[in-house]
Amino acid sequence: MNASPSDATPPDAASITPAVSSTAFLRAVLALGIGGFAIGTGEFVIMGLLPEVARDIGVSIPEAGHVISAYALGVVVGAPVLAVLTAGWRRRMLLVSLMALFAIGNFASAMAPGYLSLNLLRFATGLPHGTYFGLAALVAAALAPPGRRARAVGLVMLGLTGATLVGVPIAAWLGQHWGWRAAFVFVGVIALVAMAMIRRDVPDMAPSAGASPWRELGALARKQVWFTLGIAAIGFGGMFAVFSYVKPTLVEVAGLPLSGVPVVLALFGLGMVTGNLVGARLADRSLMKTIGGVLAWSAVVLAMFTFAAHNVVAASINIFLVGTLVAIGPALQIRLMDVAGDAQALAAALNHSAFNMANALGAWLGGMAIGAGLGWTSTGWVGALLSLAGMGVFGWALASARAEARRVAVVAC
Repeated sequence: MNASPSDATPPDAASITPAVSSTAFLRAVLALGIGGFAIGTGEFVIMGLLPEVARDIGVSIPEAGHVISAYALGVVVGAPVLAVLTAGWRRRMLLVSLMALFAIGNFASAMAPGYLSLNLLRFATGLPHGTYFGLAALVAAALAPPGRRARAVGLVMLGLTGATLVGVPIAAWLGQHWGWRAAFVFVGVIALVAMAMIRRDVPDMAPSAGASPWRELGALARKQVWFTLGIAAIGFGGMFAVFSYVKPTLVEVAGLPLSGVPVVLALFGLGMVTGNLVGARLADRSLMKTIGGVLAWSAVVLAMFTFAAHNVVAASINIFLVGTLVAIGPALQIRLMDVAGDAQALAAALNHSAFNMANALGAWLGGMAIGAGLGWTSTGWVGALLSLAGMGVFGWALASARAEARRVAVVAC
């Protein structure tokens, strides 16, 4: 397994990478990051506007929450489907097209007349999410200097994590003062800006020779691809088990006033930005150690939440640390590139399907623990157990890779 260092060039990148200057590289990554900023803002802003949405379309708040699930389902479905169907497209044209679909989806969401139409439109808006991030990661890694692939991916993902710190508060403010529909218009405008920047600053890169839907589907036959997706879907679910219920937990258990909730959420966003940057740098140094190390760190931090949640200051510090768990994102993205062979696009896109499955799994199990009467702080133990389960998948992947290496060695002899 260690035979795939983080600075190795995947087959897809080798055949499509043009020579670019450091300035051109930074401009391209910035353009891709702005697209990620638009998607991150659009994904998370609705969570703070559910009362306004519910009141406007005449449903309960829990029913309004279905629009969040509809978007996540769109991500899970759209990532593999679009990645396979567009395997032969030129990279820049595909990125612009995906961002155009996202922009249209948000403008249409702002005009949705009712509950059903809003859910359908949020599903459609989520379709390009995973394919965009997967492709943006491939392009950024292909353009990166040697030994800096994970940091290039981290810069793209910085748009997503930065959205929780900047984009979401701005969109939420617009939604509260001008109606929730204004928030979606704002996101659509950012997407249009991203389209223009991608068209101007991202090189016109061709797909790898022989790219086709059938070849992309070949990623599904690789055990290490499934192991990596399993680590993401299970091991990363712990963060969502805690964060999905962070507001009622801190208000009910720690006594945090409602006015302090935005501050804690900002600390979570700051933790995400920090974790993304640090995790990317560590992954460039030692990819597999970073994945294992972040899973262990996750188990410790989430278990700590059970105790820290009783004190406002300790809980606030802990929520910042929970945000740093996104450090595993760039590492897993690079790992998928390394094990996917010539099926790069599908594998990269599936990473974001796996993260959305982690979101659903963590929130579901955390809710079950609370519903079973174990208390608000039980989400910390749920999260820690999911992290440990992720470590189990990671260990299984290591053992499988070593067994495969021994088998190849025996055959070679």
